[in-house]
Amino acid sequence: MMERLGMALLRRLDPERAHGLALTALNAGLGPLHGPITSPRLVTRIAGMAVPNPVGLAAGFDKNATAFGPLQRAGFGFLEVGAATPRPQPGNPRPRLFRLTEDQAAINRFGFNNDGMAAIARRLGATDHEIPVGLNLGANKDSTDRAADFATVLEHCGPVIDFATVNVSSPNTEKLRDLQGPAALRALLDGVKAIRDDHGYTMPLFLKIAPDLTDAELHDIAEIAAPRVDGIIATNTTLDRHGLHGPHASEAGGLSGQPLFEKSTRTLARLHQLTGGALPLIGVGGVASPEQAYAKIKAGASAVQLYTGLVYGGLSLAADIARGLDALLAADGHANVAQAVGTDRARWL
Repeated sequence: MMERLGMALLRRLDPERAHGLALTALNAGLGPLHGPITSPRLVTRIAGMAVPNPVGLAAGFDKNATAFGPLQRAGFGFLEVGAATPRPQPGNPRPRLFRLTEDQAAINRFGFNNDGMAAIARRLGATDHEIPVGLNLGANKDSTDRAADFATVLEHCGPVIDFATVNVSSPNTEKLRDLQGPAALRALLDGVKAIRDDHGYTMPLFLKIAPDLTDAELHDIAEIAAPRVDGIIATNTTLDRHGLHGPHASEAGGLSGQPLFEKSTRTLARLHQLTGGALPLIGVGGVASPEQAYAKIKAGASAVQLYTGLVYGGLSLAADIARGLDALLAADGHANVAQAVGTDRARWL
C-alpha cells in the first residue's frame, strides 16, 4: 500500500526528479527491502558468476552507485550500476526523460550523465557486496579515444566490481554505436580484455548491444564477441517509434519498456542461435512480469534485467518476478534455470 501511494505521488513529478527522490527514499530505508529472493531452482550461474536468482537490475537506475546498498536487499539476484565514464559529465540538457504511460514505456536521452569513475569506484568499494554488483563502462562524449575510455574505467574500477559491461549501444552519445562495427568492436574488446587479464581481474566481461541491428550485424557481433567476452546483454534501448501513443512519442532518445519486448527478445533468440547457446546471454527490454522473464529465458537468456518495468510496477516487482519465475520453472518440471534456457527459441526466429 505504501509503495503504491508513493508511486502515485512520484508520477505527478518530473520523471528525472521523481527518480532522484526514489533513490533518496531507498537510502532512507523506505521500500520493500527484504533481501534477495532465492530457492534451489533460482540459484544459477552467469558466466561463472553465482547469483541467488536470475533477476537483475539494469544499468541506468543507479547511475552513480549511490543506492546500491539498499538495492541489494530489494529482491534482485545481481545489480549493474553506471554507466561510468573516466571524467564526470553532465549529460544532455533537461528535460531528457519522458514517461509514455499508455505504452508502459519511457524515452531517455541522458547521454551518460555521471559523477565519473573515481567517485563511483569509491562508493562501490565502501559498501559490502551482498550479491554481485557490476559496472556499465562508458566513454566521455568529448573523448578523442572512446575505445580507450572503456579500458580506463575498467582499469580504475576493476578491484571493486564483480562484473563489467562494455556499453557501445547507447543511442544518446553521438556515434557511440559506430563502435559496434566489426573492426572497431574487435579492437575495443581486445583492449578491455587486455586490461582485465594484465591486472589479474577475474570478473566476467559482458557486451551490451542495440536491438536495431541487422542479421548480418548480429552475425558479426556473435563472431567477434565469442572469444573476447563472457556474455552478451541483449538489448539496450531502441530508436524505433512504431505504434507509440501520447505527447512524448516523438521525443529523441532511446525507447525502453513494453514496446521493446518483442524486438529485444527476437534479437536475444537469434544470438542464442548464432552462438549455439555457448555464450551466456542476459535478456533486457520490456520485462515486467514473471511470464515475460520466463519468455526471455526460454528464448535463450540465462538471466534478465529490469529497469522501466520498475517505473510502473514499483521496486517490489523484482521480488514478484523472482517468485513467479520460481513457480513457472516448477510447473514445467525444471530443477533449475539452466534447464529452461533456449527451450522455446524457435518461437522467436
